[in-house]
Amino acid sequence: MTIKKRPDQVVYNEKKERYDASLTPYATNIGAPAIVTDDVTTWKNSNINKVNHQFKTEFEDLKAKYEAMMEQFEYNNLIYSAKFSFEPIVGEIYHLYRSKNGEPFLSLISPEECNWDYVDTFKLNTDKVWGKVS
Repeated sequence: MTIKKRPDQVVYNEKKERYDASLTPYATNIGAPAIVTDDVTTWKNSNINKVNHQFKTEFEDLKAKYEAMMEQFEYNNLIYSAKFSFEPIVGEIYHLYRSKNGEPFLSLISPEECNWDYVDTFKLNTDKVWGKVS
């Protein structure tokens, strides 16, 4: 098989048997414009920092929501395991106390009206979840 000599500026692919100068990632002619790749590291670093800050902020929000939910779960668990001999009414305010033996109990009596070991004040919402009253 005879190899046909071509000028240097001609790009011929021997395997595919065709001219493919337009497919090369580099200039094939002396008069062709220089191909310069943009330096995108500054853009990448800037956007990486922005995205990381956004993810960190979202993570902190989720973490705060999780901690608030766990605190609410603990209070609800404490109240539902407390002793009370009445059916709580939605929207009413109740007070949680500890008895002398350390067991929690729920009462309508406010801390100003008694001298029991006061824990906190709660309100029952429509979802039957106890919310802490500030």
